[in-house]
Amino acid sequence: MNHLLSDRINQLSTSQTLAMAALARELKSQGKDIISLSLGEPDFNTPDFIKEAAKKAIDENYSTYSPVDGYADLKEAICRKFKRDNDLDYKPANVVVSTGAKQSLYNIAQCMINDGDEVILPAPYWVSYFEIVKMAGGIPVEVPTTIESDFKITPEQLEKAITPKTKMVWYSCPCNPSGSVYNREELTALAKVLEKYPNIFVVSDEIYEHINFSGTFCSIASIPGMFERTITVNGVAKAFAMTGWRIGYIGAPEFIAKACTKMQGQVTSGANSIAQRATIAAVDADPKVLNEMVAAFKSRRDLVVGLIQEIPGLKINSPEGAFYVFPDVSEYFGKTLKGTEIKDANDFAMYLLSEANVATVTGEAFGNPNCIRFSYATSEEQLTEALRRIKKALA
Repeated sequence: MNHLLSDRINQLSTSQTLAMAALARELKSQGKDIISLSLGEPDFNTPDFIKEAAKKAIDENYSTYSPVDGYADLKEAICRKFKRDNDLDYKPANVVVSTGAKQSLYNIAQCMINDGDEVILPAPYWVSYFEIVKMAGGIPVEVPTTIESDFKITPEQLEKAITPKTKMVWYSCPCNPSGSVYNREELTALAKVLEKYPNIFVVSDEIYEHINFSGTFCSIASIPGMFERTITVNGVAKAFAMTGWRIGYIGAPEFIAKACTKMQGQVTSGANSIAQRATIAAVDADPKVLNEMVAAFKSRRDLVVGLIQEIPGLKINSPEGAFYVFPDVSEYFGKTLKGTEIKDANDFAMYLLSEANVATVTGEAFGNPNCIRFSYATSEEQLTEALRRIKKALA
């Protein structure tokens, strides 16, 4: 019956991360002992002080429609957060609160991209960037990187990718799926290239900002010349373990913020009222409240990298942020494992699911067909067992 659906939906790819997670759940329901390393979701609970703020909001009857672009006092709190953590002087008029950072990204694409506009995506990139750009009529332009470059693009690569049709550059830092973190020097070098192209805008997705083991973080909007052409995207899902609360936000030039508000007003209107009130407590909190969680993720990173290094044929770097590793598995391509031919990363990920009962995500979904993504947002016990199974399945 697909011929009755729109071309738009028929041409849209399913999210590979969500598809693999759904398959893992289905296999679990059949009684299989599946360890899922597919979804990017912290295994921590939302901090109690945030939950208390939500309960207070319920008691105070925040049960009516919220403003389309977010409560004024939440937008003021987000401005304080931008100044405190990123040295960015956004005003409430520059901020739009949305139903998750994914809606923020969708709003931006719909408001900025015309048919045929090119959007540069350093690869690997978050799985939904490609499809969100396509839905807006844009043309995704992948710029490949490798594990040897720590999955970061160079100024030379950026320059080469720019054409007269280039409208935007989208990237995440720390990166999903690679965990790579661009430092200030690296971002300054990329900004130097963009100086020559004043009409190119940048989307900086900083949702993993606080899950960062490098000790420093740089927002590209803080680099001279970049503030007025950068849309900074963030939210509370990852750092505060609030994935289900669905709150994301942007800081952007006012004309872009107004456009995103206009778009959102016709799609969802304002984000969840109770979640917004809880988010005030989250963004006003000292980031030190996250130290214990970040330390746990760093310990898991070290564990997973060490265990993967013990598996022949897998190449791994040591990512500086987020909660993913992105090993290169291409040495197995063309081989047959227990009767299964491994042609690509898709085959490799499916082999691990069927043979090791471990769910991962193919790197092809992220623009790098040589790799697969592991999320280490689960216990060290589960991670150790998952890597034991994988090592046995590949032996």
